[in-house]
Amino acid sequence: MMQELLGNPIFSLPLTLGVYFLAQWLYNRTRLTLLNPLIITLVVLIAIVELSGTDYTLYRESTKMIDFMLGPSVVALGYMLHEEVHYIKNRIFSILASTVVGSAVGIASAAGIIFLMGGDLQLAVTMQPKSVTTPIAMALSEQSGGIPSLTAVVVIIAGVVGSMMAPTVFRVLKIESRIAKGLALGTSSHGMGTVTAIQMGTVEGAISGMAIGLMGAVTALLVPLFDKLWALL
Repeated sequence: MMQELLGNPIFSLPLTLGVYFLAQWLYNRTRLTLLNPLIITLVVLIAIVELSGTDYTLYRESTKMIDFMLGPSVVALGYMLHEEVHYIKNRIFSILASTVVGSAVGIASAAGIIFLMGGDLQLAVTMQPKSVTTPIAMALSEQSGGIPSLTAVVVIIAGVVGSMMAPTVFRVLKIESRIAKGLALGTSSHGMGTVTAIQMGTVEGAISGMAIGLMGAVTALLVPLFDKLWALL
């Protein structure tokens, strides 16, 4: 019975959205980092799918409208960026420099930690594109000889952890710049970080959305250079 319901868009779509809105309400009431709406939604939906014995492919097919809406959401980010373009005009160099540094640090730290812990080259190159959006990260991982499926998991974890920790990190380090917050979230936590950035404000959301694209382009250029470096070590 439950399997049939989860395979029906009339039931699965409202269920998915309802779980998210409830998770968002809970977070707004408590403001607890561990109750991040994305994490709560993922945990609840995974539990429902697993406990009901529903095939994930069936559930995904019934909620494909959500995937379809990713396209319009990207356009919405572009509109937000257009509305806040005056924040960017005089800061192009600093934004590009921050993105390049963020990409290099992300790649080097991910691979470096693996090497320090005794991991091999394949695992290192699997981890290094963790800070870019999933399709780009998987392509870069495959190109470098990594494990794309594992890269996808690492990217999701990076996005979730980054979006959870960012508000606390900003508060502790007393980071007030709206552009700095948007850049930090977009370059380290891609789409999930951008959700958090949008919740902080339109400027943060617009800059974070832009940072996703910049981070993908810069990382695609830097990864082959780091691959050559790892080969020499």
